[in-house]
Amino acid sequence: MGMAVGGKKGVKSDINVTPLVDVVLVLLIIFMVVTPMLQRGKSVELPKAGKDESKENTKDPIVLSVTAAKEMWVESTKVDDHTKLQEVLRQEHTAKPVAPILLKGDSTLKVEDVRKVMDTARKAGFKGINLAVEEKR
Repeated sequence: MGMAVGGKKGVKSDINVTPLVDVVLVLLIIFMVVTPMLQRGKSVELPKAGKDESKENTKDPIVLSVTAAKEMWVESTKVDDHTKLQEVLRQEHTAKPVAPILLKGDSTLKVEDVRKVMDTARKAGFKGINLAVEEKR
């Protein structure tokens, strides 16, 4: 930007855009850093399914993830076996009795692997389990 030199007195009506661009870039960097932290549970490749027209549950779910390597995670805590998983889920159910479970199972898993986790969650006291899927395009 050039500097105005001369005898013209008064208010300059030019808009200086540089500070606005600086603020927008800083906000963009902040959102790029924070967005990956917003994901809950372990990252898995979800199976594809059609759109569900039923009413969605508005309560904040407890995220239970099963990776392709059959590792089980409750939110961001790794659980080694089904006995410990049942204990952790029972504690979560005691703390939040109305919260549903959202089961994120990798698409490469067999049904029997996911079924075992569902049975463990039922034994821990949860009535229903929501399965996470990606919408087919």
